[in-house]
Amino acid sequence: MKHVILDYDVGNLASIKQACDKVGLDTIVSKDPKIIKEATSLILPGVGAFEDAMNSLIDSGLIPYIKDHINKGKYLLGICLGMQLLYTKSYEFGEHQGLDIFKGEIKKLDISLKIPHMGWNNLQFDKVDPILQYIKEDSYVYFVHSYYVSSSNEECIASTNYGVKIPAIVRNKNVYATQFHPEKSGAVGLNILKAYGELIS
Repeated sequence: MKHVILDYDVGNLASIKQACDKVGLDTIVSKDPKIIKEATSLILPGVGAFEDAMNSLIDSGLIPYIKDHINKGKYLLGICLGMQLLYTKSYEFGEHQGLDIFKGEIKKLDISLKIPHMGWNNLQFDKVDPILQYIKEDSYVYFVHSYYVSSSNEECIASTNYGVKIPAIVRNKNVYATQFHPEKSGAVGLNILKAYGELIS
């Protein structure tokens, strides 16, 4: 099984699977450690508050399998809150430890614009990367979030501006993540998923 969407009771799994199916990704939704260990790629979704999602992930018992998967050089894609969980810590309703795959902190958008940041924003490319191969700079994708990644931005492949620079696509070796929802971003989102799938094939 190539791609496993991690089921830890957080995230809109059906819409992510539907988007993956559209671009031909061989995908299953599972929380079974045996299936996860055999996966070539993991997809980590997430919606809601950081602490609740992190607690669900801890309770699921999947964190050691996720870290083992990454340490073996296999690919992982985090989506929305799933991206934020990959960072060192979050300050959403307190201070909470994340998975520390990416170095950085999740902070509240302290800006004069409307919060949450909800809607379509364009992408600016920070680096050349194969995950961008089927989209053009200034393409629009769909965001829904009130917190964002504050880091050195070394991991940033693409960003958007909403009162502050917001990392939108990040990468640390074999781990990718998007702050926006590719499954809600029309053809652009599908093309990102397509490019991600081709990294694995």
